[in-house]
Amino acid sequence: MNLLRAYEQADIYLVVAAFLLAAGVYGLIRRRTLIGMLISGELIFSASSLNIMALNCFYVPDPTVGQVFALFVMGLAAAEVAIVLSIIIAVYRNYRSIKTRELSELNG
Repeated sequence: MNLLRAYEQADIYLVVAAFLLAAGVYGLIRRRTLIGMLISGELIFSASSLNIMALNCFYVPDPTVGQVFALFVMGLAAAEVAIVLSIIIAVYRNYRSIKTRELSELNG
């Protein structure tokens, strides 16, 4: 396989998206702070967006559908960041911590 032509195959993009997804899921499981969990969630959104763009570029004849959907995912991720950061700031103001283990009062 010629490395200069690797970008012309969908497999490379799908493997990178799988690694991003795996890193995001691992981060959600292992992170103890809310900020780390937010970053891991963003990795998962990036993996899904890359997967949509790769599949759209190589397997769908109309490229605009995947691009619009990827823009929708990016807007959804930006809204998620704004909402979650405001929730994290409110939690920090009330409990003076953003570690999930120390927020035992939220366990209903």
